[in-house]
Amino acid sequence: MFLSAIVMMKNRRAITLEQHIGNIFLFSKVANVVLFFRVDLRLGLLYLTLCVVFLITCKPPIYMGPECIKYFSDSTIDEELQRDGRVTWIVEFYANWSPECQSFAPVFAELSLKYNCAGLKFGKVDIGRYSEVSKKYRVSTSPLSKQLPSLVLFQGGKEIMRRPQVDKKGRAVSWTFTEENIIREFNLNELYQKSKKLGKTKGEKFERPNESVFSPVPEEEEPEAETITAMDTESKKDK
Repeated sequence: MFLSAIVMMKNRRAITLEQHIGNIFLFSKVANVVLFFRVDLRLGLLYLTLCVVFLITCKPPIYMGPECIKYFSDSTIDEELQRDGRVTWIVEFYANWSPECQSFAPVFAELSLKYNCAGLKFGKVDIGRYSEVSKKYRVSTSPLSKQLPSLVLFQGGKEIMRRPQVDKKGRAVSWTFTEENIIREFNLNELYQKSKKLGKTKGEKFERPNESVFSPVPEEEEPEAETITAMDTESKKDK
């Protein structure tokens, strides 16, 4: 009963079916360690050693599927966010060691494939690797803060909103990173329709110079030639 209660509490933030099953196995192993130690100290040490070896050698797979995501570093994130004030960015702050970030990777990749356009871009930055980015954008990497992953919406290089929200104590307000919640909270459908217009305006701006460059020049010179010949004939008649 105690194990079931713990698993249910941890599965509230689970996103995928694999994460649900992973939590069940993880806490079942913890319960088995306690039971083995109660039976025999040697069995408990043996089982604990096997679990540690399994965790080290059998790491969870990293998502390698299709995506439309720009990966930032500490030297490129500010430049990219401020390059074009008309472009809206949704940036995920993550860490490779976080199980929540690993489970969220396919969800974020699917959103990028659906909603990426000229005026709406998706980006990621590994704050476990770039600690300065973590401090600047106020995203804690501590497991106790529960701020990983964090999604931040930028417009014109400025933060508009983020999920999960952070309270005064620096802890994240409980929020589930499902595809439906992200679409609703960030209003992606309406944002996508507005952002698509940016691509059309960019296309028009590039077409107008081409039309002016390739305008027919000889037609403008013909009237001048006619006026010159007419003046010559009149002057010959006067002579």
